[in-house]
Amino acid sequence: MTLSIFPILPRYCRNHPKFLLLAIAANLMALNLNLSYRIGKSDFLSHSILFWITTVFLLWQKRDRLYLESDTTSSVLGSLLLALVIYKSLHLFQGDYFIRIAPLLSLLGWGLLASGIKGLKQYWREIFLLGFLAIPWELVYVFNISLITAKFSAFILWILGFEVTRQGVWLILPTGSVEVYSGCSGVQMMLHLLGLSWIVLAVSASPRHCAIAKTNWQQKVWLPIAAIIIGFIVNGIRVALMAVLVALSDSEGFTYWHVGNGSLIFSAISVLIFGAICIRTIIHENKEVF
Repeated sequence: MTLSIFPILPRYCRNHPKFLLLAIAANLMALNLNLSYRIGKSDFLSHSILFWITTVFLLWQKRDRLYLESDTTSSVLGSLLLALVIYKSLHLFQGDYFIRIAPLLSLLGWGLLASGIKGLKQYWREIFLLGFLAIPWELVYVFNISLITAKFSAFILWILGFEVTRQGVWLILPTGSVEVYSGCSGVQMMLHLLGLSWIVLAVSASPRHCAIAKTNWQQKVWLPIAAIIIGFIVNGIRVALMAVLVALSDSEGFTYWHVGNGSLIFSAISVLIFGAICIRTIIHENKEVF
C-alpha cells in the first residue's frame, strides 16, 4: 500500500504546481532555520525566524496575484541554486558566511522555479528583506564605538549628579569603575532595531492589501536612523546603570543587568520605543489611508 502512493505524488504535483512550490518553500525554510539553530547563535536564530515569518506573510498577502509561469532556462538556474544551497548546507563549518546568504539564495532559486527570470521582480520586497540577513554585519565591529558610548554614559551620570570621570573607555566613580568594551558598545542592540526597521519598510512597501500604510521617502530614511539612535541611547543608559552598580559593589545586580535577564529588559524597552515611533510616523501620519 505504501508503494502505491509514490506513483500518485508526481502526478499530483504536476496537476497542482502550487502544492509542489509550497512544499519546496517549507523545506527550504525548515532547512535554513535548522542550520541557524545548529550554529548556536540565538540572536541570529531569532532574526532568521522573524525575517522568515515576515517573508511568508508578504508572499501570503499576494498569493492570488503571483505570476507562476517559468521557462526551462529559469527552472534549470533555480534548480542549480537550490542544489547549491542543499549541498553547502551539508558541508558547513563554524562561522561559515554561507548561513547568511542561504535564505536569499533559497528565495532566488524558488522564485526562478515559480515565476522565471521575468517574474522575479514581483518578489523584490522579499529579496530586499532577506538581503538584510546576507549583509556581513560582523564587519561593523571593525568600527569600535566603545569610546563614544563611554562618553555618552559618562554624560548621563554627570547629568544625574554622580561624581564621574572618564579615562578612555573607563567610567570611574569614587567607589568603583567599569570598562566599556566593544561587546557593551550597543552595536548589537542597534543592529537588532535596524533589522526591525528593515522589516517595517518591507511590509509597509506592500500594495494596498497590506494593513500598514506605505512609507514616504522621509520615513524610509528616518526609521533606520531612529532605530540606530534608540539602540545607542538605551544601551548608553544601561551602561550607566552598570557603572552605578559597580560603584555600589552590587555584583549580583551587575551580573543581572549585564548578562542576565536585565539585558533583555533593555532590549524590550528599545523595541517598545521603536514600535511607538513606527506607530507615530506611519499609522498616525498616514491615518487617512485607513
